[in-house]
Amino acid sequence: MSTSRTVLIIGASGGIGTALCEKLHLEGVRLILGGRSESKLKPLAEQYGACYLAGNAKDSKYLSELCELGLQRWGALNGSVNLAGSLLLKAAHSTTEEEFQETLEQNLLTAFNLVRTSVAHMKKKGGSIVLVSSVAARLGLANHEAIAAAKAGVEGLTLSAAATYASFKIRINAVAPGLVKTPLTEKLTSNEMMLKASTQMHPLNRIGDPDHIASAIAWFLNPEQSWVTGQILGVDGGLGNLRSNRA
Repeated sequence: MSTSRTVLIIGASGGIGTALCEKLHLEGVRLILGGRSESKLKPLAEQYGACYLAGNAKDSKYLSELCELGLQRWGALNGSVNLAGSLLLKAAHSTTEEEFQETLEQNLLTAFNLVRTSVAHMKKKGGSIVLVSSVAARLGLANHEAIAAAKAGVEGLTLSAAATYASFKIRINAVAPGLVKTPLTEKLTSNEMMLKASTQMHPLNRIGDPDHIASAIAWFLNPEQSWVTGQILGVDGGLGNLRSNRA
């Protein structure tokens, strides 16, 4: 059997997901693709010779079926990534219970389900799990209450699960992006005034591209990083830790 790695990607057809698929494919990684849109997943799977199954990662049964599909084809699961998520920019008093619940489910529940499902298939040989947080989880940005709460939960999940499964050689890390130009953030990035304000917030004076986040995720997935676990990596143009000296 080939020694190539097999990686499962939830949210594979999104902006960051497609960039990650290309990057991992160039590394010779075999891909298991998940997401809600079959019409988007199918051409991606055909392009990279991947297996896929459409569904919602809020459903743990779906994730189990997706893993089983990959195992039947490739025989192993070496890595998994959760790129499922949403973006709600509202003050707490303007956020409905339904909006808050949906934000938690899309961002935190999907991450928890991925960890729970993945570790069951990684306990014998180890592996790498990568989750996605946000600079908003720690920085304190106005009107980010719901998404900040959800992503802070992702960071807590990352640290606790990394401790729990370290003895099984399962590494669990997360990336925490700033604003990245993707279909998910199009309402922000397509508005000239909002884009300018967001750009100026980042010390490097530009927002991110999907490749920036995909590169960080690929780094965490690589077996060469076998001594890296329990880390939250800010890929945010300096926003999380720096203040610009621009006038």
